[in-house]
Amino acid sequence: MKFSNLIRQHWAALRALLVLTVIVGIGYPLFIWLVAQIPGLNDKANGSIIEVNGKPVGSSLIGQLFTDSNGNPLPQYFQSRPSAAGTGYDPLNSGASNLGPESILDTPADPSLLAQGKKPADAGFKASLLTTVCSNSQSVGQLEGVDGSRPFCTGDGVGAVLSVIGPRDSRGNVMQPTKVVSVNEPCETTTRPFLDIYEGVRVECAKFGEDYTVGQIVPIIGAASSDPAVPADAVTASGSGLDPNISPAYADLQIARVAKTRGVSVDQIRQLVADHTDGRTLGFLGEPRVNVLELNVALDEKYPNKS
Repeated sequence: MKFSNLIRQHWAALRALLVLTVIVGIGYPLFIWLVAQIPGLNDKANGSIIEVNGKPVGSSLIGQLFTDSNGNPLPQYFQSRPSAAGTGYDPLNSGASNLGPESILDTPADPSLLAQGKKPADAGFKASLLTTVCSNSQSVGQLEGVDGSRPFCTGDGVGAVLSVIGPRDSRGNVMQPTKVVSVNEPCETTTRPFLDIYEGVRVECAKFGEDYTVGQIVPIIGAASSDPAVPADAVTASGSGLDPNISPAYADLQIARVAKTRGVSVDQIRQLVADHTDGRTLGFLGEPRVNVLELNVALDEKYPNKS
C-alpha cells in the first residue's frame, strides 16, 4: 500500500471519529438533557430532590434513615423500611442481603472476642435472614407498643431453630433424638433455651465451635399469631435496599406514636398519611405505598414537633 493511500485512510478514519464523537458523545447527550428539562419531566430527571427552605433534604426516590446519632429511631418521624444497601440506603452500593428462606442458622460470634469488648459483628456474628426478621419485628413492636412476636421466632428475637441429633430413617428424619440444641441461642447469651423439652429430650444451648448441622435442622413455629402485628415490609429490606416507600399497613402502625410525640390527634395524622398514600400505578401495577420522606416533610410543615 502506498504511503499516500495510508494517509488518506487514516484521515478518513479520524474524520469519522470526530463526527461520531460530536454526534454520540456531545449532541445526543445534550439532546436528551434538553428533553429531560421539559416541564413534567425535569423533576425526575434531576433526581426528584425534595427541598425544605431552599435546602435539599433528600430524594423521593431513595429511602433514608430517621434516627439519632446513636441509630435510635426518632419518635416524631415515620420510620423507613430496613435497608441492606451498604450501611443503609447507599445508592453506590445498592443491593439486597441475598439471604433466602433457607437462611435460618446464625453464624455465632467468637466468645473470646466478645470478652475483649468487641461488638458481635466484629466478633464474627452474622445473623440469618430468620433472626434478622425476628430481631427487627421485636424492635418495631417495642417502638410502636404492639406485639412484635412472629412464628419461628423466640421471645428474645432470634430464630427458633433446633438441631435434632440422633439415628435417622431412610428418609433422613431423626427417629429418636439423643441430643437437641437451640442453635441460635449461644450458651454465652442464655442459660435457658426458648424450649425446655423436645420429644422427651432436654434442649441445650449452643456451644461455640461445635457443628450442629450434623443434626436435623428443625424450625419451631411457636405460639405466635400467623398474622403478625408488624407488617413484612417493616422487617425486611427491598431488593435494591433503596425503597423510599412503606406499605399503608406499616404507616398505620406508626400513627399513634407520631401523633403522641407531636401532640396532635391520631385522626389528624391518619388524614395526613391518607393524603400521601399513592395507589397502584396505572391502577394495577404494584401495591399502594406511602413515601416516607414526603410524609415526614409534610409532618414538619403542618404539625411541627413540640417536644
